[in-house]
Amino acid sequence: MTISHPVHLDCDTGVDDALALAHLLARPHVDLVSVSTVSGNTTAERAAVNTIDLLSLAGRDEIPVAVGAHEPLVGGYRGGAPQVHGENGIGGVELSRARRAPTGRSGPEQIVQSARARTGELVLLAIGPLTNLALALALDPELPRLVRRVVVMGGAVWVPGNITEHAEANIANDPEAARAVFTAEWPVTLVPLDVTLQHSIGVAEQRALSQRGTAFHTALAAMLDTYLDFYERFYGERRAALHDPLASMIAVGDSTPSEVRRTALEVDPSHLQTRGRTRAREEGAAAEVITAVSAPAAPALLEQILALTPVETTGA
Repeated sequence: MTISHPVHLDCDTGVDDALALAHLLARPHVDLVSVSTVSGNTTAERAAVNTIDLLSLAGRDEIPVAVGAHEPLVGGYRGGAPQVHGENGIGGVELSRARRAPTGRSGPEQIVQSARARTGELVLLAIGPLTNLALALALDPELPRLVRRVVVMGGAVWVPGNITEHAEANIANDPEAARAVFTAEWPVTLVPLDVTLQHSIGVAEQRALSQRGTAFHTALAAMLDTYLDFYERFYGERRAALHDPLASMIAVGDSTPSEVRRTALEVDPSHLQTRGRTRAREEGAAAEVITAVSAPAAPALLEQILALTPVETTGA
């Protein structure tokens, strides 16, 4: 199959980020050209370690990983989400350590470099706080014309938030960065809680990953334990939301939106209870906000990830 989707992934590698990464690696039409990390589910530094170790398990050590912003544009890092993703971001699973380190570039520098290398082609997929994207915009004001589209997992536009009643975690962790990204002159597709909470993964999918038998799939299955534990209170059974993987599937055409609302987006930057709230507004640059997709995401995601055959490596 001809590669048609060069992607740069900006992430805060927790459990669902790992599933999104696995999805991108599994798809033959996707060229994952680079990764940058940001503090969110865990620190940017730890997210880079998690990403590099997962790439090593998949035999994909050629993909550069850059450590991005630790602090948001305003204020300080608030400490991650160990109750959701475990103390190390990946459910407490200890992966074999890879033999390589992150690149010497910052996350924003990596974004700009990858965009310039694939001018007009690159899909920028952001599944963590948007700090690196905002800094990349400041670093290179020409960036919006260099990328094909920006796909963001974040926000709760017409539903309640998940970090507060009003706000979703990725946006709430850096509202100022989200405002910069949503008002830049590039095509934005938002994959918010409005749609991601409609799709989930459970113990049957976890079991199938474990039975696949590779170190890579076994690690994905093991890290799901913590994630399923947390989301059991939401779903009433051991199921967990497919936030980041659904954004990944939409970004590369593996999930087809069935309901798209075009609207400008407003992010509340105040330090009140509503900080980070994402709302539709009438004026400004219009984004595509996905609120439904045409088929359940979990079966296709599982089939795709199971099809991945890693070239297994040993850590150092």
